[in-house]
Amino acid sequence: MSFQLNPLPYAYDALEPFIDTQTMQIHHDKHHAAYITNLNLALEKHPELGSKTLEELLSDLNAVPEDIRTAVRNHGGGTWNHDLFWQVMTPQAGGEPQGGLAKSIDAAFGNFANFKTEFEKTAMSRFGSGWAWLVKKGSGLAVVSTANQDNPISDGMIPLLTLDVWEHAYYLKYQNRRAEYVGNWWNVVNWAEVSRRYLAK
Repeated sequence: MSFQLNPLPYAYDALEPFIDTQTMQIHHDKHHAAYITNLNLALEKHPELGSKTLEELLSDLNAVPEDIRTAVRNHGGGTWNHDLFWQVMTPQAGGEPQGGLAKSIDAAFGNFANFKTEFEKTAMSRFGSGWAWLVKKGSGLAVVSTANQDNPISDGMIPLLTLDVWEHAYYLKYQNRRAEYVGNWWNVVNWAEVSRRYLAK
């Protein structure tokens, strides 16, 4: 199977003023597209993997042939991570989750404010490039961080929400002000989609 770049679920400028139009264009059309191109090139070397989904590949990297394992980890992770990132954002969003997801956040972190604090701390403390995540881990929820394009799926967790803290995700607008980017990002979080994923898993 050949993986494709899906269009954004909204216009490039839809997340203004929190994430700028130019960043969205470059991030989606150049960075994300490059991960997909390089993933497909790697998989061409092993046609026997053609029936596997990206989740199947990432959940058992040791089963991926060694000569393309790093490429699948990096470019497959970059493909999957960005697919989720675009989906868990939407214009005129933000606020707080409702229903079962909200109850699980309260159970895991005490309340939503505590969750936000832990998530922001995780995003800010990631040295270099990587991601902050809200995941299903065992029977509950957890906040974790991964380096580069690593994905919690590889560690048996189910990603629900993610924030890209690679510099290319925010540098055009925020320069070195990662904290401002992280704080503003809450205004575009698509809690309806996060809740849908929570209930589906």
